[in-house]
Amino acid sequence: MSDTTLVLLGAGSSSRFELPVKKQWIYSGDIPLWLKVAKEFETLGLFDSIIIVSSKTDINYMQNFASYTFVEGGDTRQDSLTKALQKVTTPYVMVSDIARCCIPKDMIQRLFDAKDGSACVVPTLKAIDTIYMDNKPIDRDSISIIQTPQLSQTSILKKALLSDKVFTDDSSAVASLGYEITFVDGSLLAHKLTTTNDLDKLPCITPPSNKTLIGYGIDTHPFEDNKPMYLGGILIQENVGFKAHSDGDVAIHALIDALLGACGMGDIGELYPDDDNTYAGISSKKLLQDTISRIYSFGFEVVNVDMTIVAQTPRLKDFKYMMRNELAKILNIAPNFVNIKATTSEKLGFIGRKEGVTVHAVANVKYFNWKDAQ
Repeated sequence: MSDTTLVLLGAGSSSRFELPVKKQWIYSGDIPLWLKVAKEFETLGLFDSIIIVSSKTDINYMQNFASYTFVEGGDTRQDSLTKALQKVTTPYVMVSDIARCCIPKDMIQRLFDAKDGSACVVPTLKAIDTIYMDNKPIDRDSISIIQTPQLSQTSILKKALLSDKVFTDDSSAVASLGYEITFVDGSLLAHKLTTTNDLDKLPCITPPSNKTLIGYGIDTHPFEDNKPMYLGGILIQENVGFKAHSDGDVAIHALIDALLGACGMGDIGELYPDDDNTYAGISSKKLLQDTISRIYSFGFEVVNVDMTIVAQTPRLKDFKYMMRNELAKILNIAPNFVNIKATTSEKLGFIGRKEGVTVHAVANVKYFNWKDAQ
């Protein structure tokens, strides 16, 4: 059994990445970046366990991909690492950033080779350019550029992070306690992904797969008097609506389930539970907007949707064009990629008795092509 736990940090918002997708969710082939990084570490066979630190929303989705230990991060890197260390029981811990995604195996091995007796082992690069500080040149041979991953004695790192001082990396925290830091050679290949320009410096990341993913959704709501009816994002009539926790837009609800199904993100009840007062009476268009925001942040984009509304009443012929255009704006696709069909149940069943409406929806999504967006 290994004496080292791996902690991968990825709770940041990717605010500098300048794309709608979070950088940890860009796809390399058909695998998201965070999972690609974790699996490459896992194949080394050097770790007792792997801990992934991310946001609560990301973790809920990440758990569908793998069975690592997941920890909700804090407001800062230091907060996130402190939370993760509570789960670490091994004598040593290696900490790395998911954004440091092309780390050579020999660089990791150098860290392990130097760990015995070391408080903290750090990979470094030498400065190759002239360095100025306060408008004066300094000796670049005295400069070391610090990289991750860093390998520390767990007990020492935990103690170091108890300080009120904010540290930018593990070695700074450990050094603050007076321990000597062990340095090993880093690698230019271990470049950190921060902006879209960095993608060209990371040869291990390949363009996303061009496969299309398909999802299906269905929803049914009974009618309710004295309530406005919204369907496909459009106000249909004022005096009879749908019985529901939200505004009851059954078409949008079916569409959300289709989109979530295509992305493997569960169902509408998981994201927007009907026992949560946050969503009482909420416009379903707001739920769809939030769903689309999640889908894009997790590395997908919508290709097209197709919906069939089964209703004996109301008659929808005059509303389908408006539905198409309203939904297209929210989905961020052209109206011709939103197809709305309406039919009756030939007076059969609860629909035929004019008691409610059922909607079937199919959605196609693809991985966000970050290569074309650079």
